[in-house]
Amino acid sequence: MEDRPLEYDYSVTRLFLIFAIFLGITGMLVGVLLAWQMAYPGVNTFLGEGLAEYTNFSRLRPLHTNAIIYGFVLSSVWASWYYVGQRVLKVSMAESKTLMILGKVHFWLYFGAAFVIVVSLLAGVTTSKEYSEFEWPLDLGITVIWLLWGCGIAGLIAIRREKTLYISIWYYIATFLAVAMLHLFNNLEIPTYFASGGVGAWYHSVSMYAGTNDALVQWWFGHNAVAFVLTTPIIAMIYYFLPKESGQAIYSYKLSLLSFWGLMFVYLWAGGHHLLYSTVPDWVQTMGSVFSVILILPSWGSAINMLLTMKGEWQQVAASPLIKFMILGSTFYMFSTLEGPIQAIKSVNAIAHFTDWIVGHVHDGALGWVGFMVIAAIYHMAPRLFKREIYSKSLMATQFWIQTLGIVLYFTSMWIAGITQGMMWRAHDQFGNLAYSFIDTVTVLHPYYTIRAVGGTLYLIGFIMFAYNIYKTTTARPVEESELQNASPMGA
Repeated sequence: MEDRPLEYDYSVTRLFLIFAIFLGITGMLVGVLLAWQMAYPGVNTFLGEGLAEYTNFSRLRPLHTNAIIYGFVLSSVWASWYYVGQRVLKVSMAESKTLMILGKVHFWLYFGAAFVIVVSLLAGVTTSKEYSEFEWPLDLGITVIWLLWGCGIAGLIAIRREKTLYISIWYYIATFLAVAMLHLFNNLEIPTYFASGGVGAWYHSVSMYAGTNDALVQWWFGHNAVAFVLTTPIIAMIYYFLPKESGQAIYSYKLSLLSFWGLMFVYLWAGGHHLLYSTVPDWVQTMGSVFSVILILPSWGSAINMLLTMKGEWQQVAASPLIKFMILGSTFYMFSTLEGPIQAIKSVNAIAHFTDWIVGHVHDGALGWVGFMVIAAIYHMAPRLFKREIYSKSLMATQFWIQTLGIVLYFTSMWIAGITQGMMWRAHDQFGNLAYSFIDTVTVLHPYYTIRAVGGTLYLIGFIMFAYNIYKTTTARPVEESELQNASPMGA
């Protein structure tokens, strides 16, 4: 009797995928609004003077960053895990009632937490720690949500049929373990309501750390949130989806393992570069700079491995918009992981830090690497999740070029703005006085802020086209799984 092909259960994957698209539109819309506010401050009152408190930069900026990083990206990562994990481990979640329950509880708790987070940030309830703004009740909730995912990973691995753990699984496991550690240590805090005998808001807290120690722990967390939310799970995704979509085996499995261990060791020590010229001990600053430069090696190892996977098959890049997203995403990953270490060199950092060059660096990675890879992953998964052909490949191609133009406008304008800022802030006259006032720099930068806003708007328009394409895909002609199946990511 022949073995029946596995029937994978994608119910949890579909929930996270749909929510990822919703949070992506929300986070990007807020980001575009902030960009236009920076260019034209009057935009702050677009909903009227009465609501200006809730639409100003200080309320919307944490909403933007959290909706993108912990909303759009994490939802996409979890959607990809519940898809990739089953296929690579050769096991269906439907085979375990416990795993199915864990997966659905994971999503619905996350959905509820996301709603509370949006309300709390708009209300101004925040710890004021970047990328870690949530008060202690939400931090506890996030811990539970994260542990549920970890239990799901362990459970699926425990019942797997494929004994070899493909490299993508290594990166998902690293994401879980590292973020768990980062979250717990950075968010050690004391609820002031209980410490003060019931005085003040019950949800308010203060950090267990103070002064320089607090800054050091915060940026150990902040930089590694980039490492283990915006890098390692995205690498996990491309190591599965690029070979699967192209039909090409990974160029070098050994290089993927070497890059993995390089990232694991080096990334954790680079956070000190956020605190150059501060009260942090000089050896910590130097270590942050040195490890940041070393970080080029494992980062480029992963990126080059991805690009060489297409060796001899570059015609696919021209023919497939989906592969275009992944290849250009890998290219942006190379740009970003070269630019970051350059900015971590002390002499460069003296000009770059606190300028818009940093903003440009963040967004050529976030929009080009993370955004493009997530879009590609969803485009690959959607036909298999909904058993429909992609609605429009021409719309996909148009989206690609609109968003690429948006990214280029964004980061080039911020590069120019940032270097201009840094040079003007440091300029002195013959008497040693500052040559320019702060308002002089603001005036000079206005055109670049406008270009940045245009670039962000183009990226948002492309993302809305993407959302429409996915929506229409769900109503397209039904197809069989065999029509969508390509080569295994393991290769021949």
